[in-house]
Amino acid sequence: MRVLVTGASGYLGGRVAGRLARAGHQVRGFVRDPSRWRERPPGAEAAQGDVTDPSSLRRAAEGCGALVHAAAHVKVWDRDKSRFAEVNVGGLRHAADAAAASGAVLLYVSSFIALGPTDGRVFDEETPRAAGDAHNQYEKTKWEADVLARRLAGEGRRIVRLYPGVVYGPGALTAGNHVTQVLVQHARGKLPGLLGPGDRRQCFAYVEDVADGVAAALDRAPPGSAYILGGENRTVTELFQAFHAASGVHPPRRHIPYAVAGLLGRAQRLWAELTGREPELTDEVVEIYRHEWAYSSSRAERELGYRITPFAEGIARTAAWLRTTGVLVRGRA
Repeated sequence: MRVLVTGASGYLGGRVAGRLARAGHQVRGFVRDPSRWRERPPGAEAAQGDVTDPSSLRRAAEGCGALVHAAAHVKVWDRDKSRFAEVNVGGLRHAADAAAASGAVLLYVSSFIALGPTDGRVFDEETPRAAGDAHNQYEKTKWEADVLARRLAGEGRRIVRLYPGVVYGPGALTAGNHVTQVLVQHARGKLPGLLGPGDRRQCFAYVEDVADGVAAALDRAPPGSAYILGGENRTVTELFQAFHAASGVHPPRRHIPYAVAGLLGRAQRLWAELTGREPELTDEVVEIYRHEWAYSSSRAERELGYRITPFAEGIARTAAWLRTTGVLVRGRA
C-alpha cells in the first residue's frame, strides 16, 4: 500500500516511515524540506509541503491508501502562539480532508497529553479527560485536535486515533525525544536537578514499540478505533535509576521544589517574550510535571499485538546507542 506519512523528517515520524517501509509499504514522506529527511528509507518518495497548506497535502495524498499524520508543533514555547493551533489543529483538519479526498484511512498519531493528567489513576483510551484547563499551548491544541478527531470519526470519517506515551530511545535529540535529551544533559553535568520529588508517574514508550504499533494499526485497526501506544508507568526517579544501572551515571542529587522551578520558569518565559529566544523551562512546563501521566496500553496489546519493551531494557538500549554515537563518553561517579 502507498502510505503518506506527515512529519517524516521528525523523530517519531521518521521511525514510523522506516517501519512501514520495512513492512513492504510504499512510503511517501510529507516534509517541508526534503534535505532534512536524513533517515529516508530506500525507495521512499518525498513530497514537499506543509500541513498548514491544504492544497499541498491533498496533492501528496493522491494515490495513497493510508495517511499517517504524525506532524505536530512540539515546543514548550513559541513567540507566535497561533502556530500551535495552525499545525496541531488545522494540520489535522487538512490531513483528514486530504485522506477523505483520496479515499484513504487516516491514522492520527496524537499524544498521551491529549488524554489529560491522571493523578493517582491509570487512564485508557475511553477515560473521560478530567476537568481543568490545559497547561500550555501544546497540550491545549493537542486536546482540541483530539476533540476534532473524535467528532470527525463520529461523522463517519475513516480515522484511527493513536496515543503514544512519553516517547524515548535512540535517535535525533529533538523536542520529540525530550527524555533522551534530558539524560544527555544530566550525563554532561548540565541538569540543575529534578523537578519536585520525582515521584510522579509517566507512561514511557520506547520509540521502536510505538513505530511497530502504528504499523500494526495500519494492518488491523478498524476505523473509529483508538489505541494508547505506551509502556511502563514509571517515575522520573526510576528513570534516572535505570539510566544509572545502564551507564554508570549517578542519579541527580538535587531536587528543585515546584514553587522555585515555577518562579524560574516564569522568569524565563517572560524573558523569552521580550527577546524571542526559546526558554529551556517555563512555569507552564513545571505545572505539567506536577501531575501524573499514567496510561494503559492493554487494548493495543490485546487487539494489535502491541509489545512493550521492558523499561530497564529500553533505557539500556538508549544508553548503549549514546555510547556508540559518542554522545555518552563515560559515566560520571
